[in-house]
Amino acid sequence: MNNRLEKYKGFCTEEYLMGPNSLQLLNEMMNKVSIKENSRILDLGAGKGITSLFLANETNSLVYAAELWINPTVNYESFKEWGVADKVIPIKVDANELPFAEGYFDVMVCIDAFHYFAGKKNFFEEKILPFLKKDGLAIIAMPGLKKELSDNYPDLMVKWFEEDYDELNKFHCRKWWLELLDNYEEYEIVEEFDLDCFNEAWEDWFNCGHEFGKKDKEFFMKGLGEYLSFIGLVIKKK
Repeated sequence: MNNRLEKYKGFCTEEYLMGPNSLQLLNEMMNKVSIKENSRILDLGAGKGITSLFLANETNSLVYAAELWINPTVNYESFKEWGVADKVIPIKVDANELPFAEGYFDVMVCIDAFHYFAGKKNFFEEKILPFLKKDGLAIIAMPGLKKELSDNYPDLMVKWFEEDYDELNKFHCRKWWLELLDNYEEYEIVEEFDLDCFNEAWEDWFNCGHEFGKKDKEFFMKGLGEYLSFIGLVIKKK
């Protein structure tokens, strides 16, 4: 871990992680693009709030910790404990129905969640982009595939997803996402890459003590990681 991440190593536990270490992913994205101090940030899919804590502390900004599945009161108690309750606002939202004013946010951050809801044509333009200011940024890191498998998934992946093809079909390669996000009249993609911290993020998950992390490690030992990547996108609104 670099010095910035070192401060947060206490959150790499089964209590806070919900998958590959979201702080590793967010840190790499923030190494690619800087967020100005005193921004208004939407942390979409904030989980248990550790990415919101990181954003609030490292950018000195106001962060909306937007999450559908974690009770906002639970997150609020965490934010009070962590000393950021004045900088992080917990809120329960569905990404399909964001309850904000248009042009409200300087930045939207989405770590390990975008693929769950955004893989539909024009979703980004209709459901996310309106809430960004002009020149606002969408910073996205999500799991994906090294190359598109064209529905010809290896048995190992099918078993990993427990034959849930609805979830499996949400995993795509970077090229697929770039072709989906092709409305360049409204925005430009200023960064697109596969994240370097793939192994570190997964290792933190394997070692955090969570039973799902232990299960995922078994699949990786059989070669699952050969098919997967983490995709990073930075999109700027025109």
